[in-house]
Amino acid sequence: MLPELNEDLVRSRVARRVAKEFGDGDVVNLGIGIPTLVSDYIPENIRVIFQTENGVIGAGPAPEKPDLRFIGAGGRHLTLLPGSALISSDLSFGLIRGGHVDATVLGALEVNQEGDLANWMVPGKMVPGMGGAMDLVTGARHVIIAMTHTTKKGGAKILKKCTLPLTAKGVVGLIVTEYAVFRIREGKMELVEIAPDVTLEDLKAVTEAEYTVADPLPIMQGTEEE
Repeated sequence: MLPELNEDLVRSRVARRVAKEFGDGDVVNLGIGIPTLVSDYIPENIRVIFQTENGVIGAGPAPEKPDLRFIGAGGRHLTLLPGSALISSDLSFGLIRGGHVDATVLGALEVNQEGDLANWMVPGKMVPGMGGAMDLVTGARHVIIAMTHTTKKGGAKILKKCTLPLTAKGVVGLIVTEYAVFRIREGKMELVEIAPDVTLEDLKAVTEAEYTVADPLPIMQGTEEE
């Protein structure tokens, strides 16, 4: 039986784990939803340069008192860290398309075992468009997915094959959910960490994709801080 986690714990657990993936000086772009929380959990000894599609380099976490002048691409209020800069949106996308972003953290509707990503539309529903996701997943050096493990109805989101329109093929390198961490290398998925109180049988019941299991299999990083 999978543990029941409230929404705040799910979001903070995923964001906290993703924050451990970055090195000092990395340039990182955060998508909307859970990814926006990652900046709140960066270790004090690590300086990550957060870049936003609408033109901020060096964005900081959300302020206690929102300043309407400084808003990220997803609509979340942000702060400007020392040394930050405001640039035009076209220059921002030039950085992304030019391969100058070390990692992007995005949400997903579906990911499959080969690293294909679907995260922009459900057929028949109104959507604003793909946004910058198509550029980010092809321009960033590392694509990290931060999402809930299942749909709101309990269906699998980590699949053998995506059923929704794709954002890109074979781009995902890491998936972090509230239950597990998967790495994808050369089209092969491996379970590399598992959350406390989650068994391999529990995880398999909500994961359609085929994957190998790391040996030894450590407990998911960051959960000891909860």
